[in-house]
Amino acid sequence: MNTVTQKMKFRQSLIKYSMKHGVTKAAIKYDVTRQYIYFWKRRYDGTLQSLADRSHRPAHHPNEHTEEEIKLIKDMRRRNPHAGLVVFWVKLRLRGYKRSITGLYRMLRKLGEPR
Repeated sequence: MNTVTQKMKFRQSLIKYSMKHGVTKAAIKYDVTRQYIYFWKRRYDGTLQSLADRSHRPAHHPNEHTEEEIKLIKDMRRRNPHAGLVVFWVKLRLRGYKRSITGLYRMLRKLGEPR
């Protein structure tokens, strides 16, 4: 991300002021909490890019499909390309697939497979 936003400039001025005058005075002047200042001071490494917003998306989820389940779905879809969603789900269940039909639908969409 190469753009500099107003938020980033605000955070930089906030940090510089807090380094010079202290966190409490900076919090009063900029009308933010002290915890907010400490958070951005920890993240600040001297560059404006370190003050950019980061994604809140998790890296993974404990209930996400395993590699074995994804492989099973792909292999079965290759063998049954024209089967409808319900028929396909039933065939997967016969081979040990334990998830709901909704979970299968979402995974098929994610994989870009035809439904």
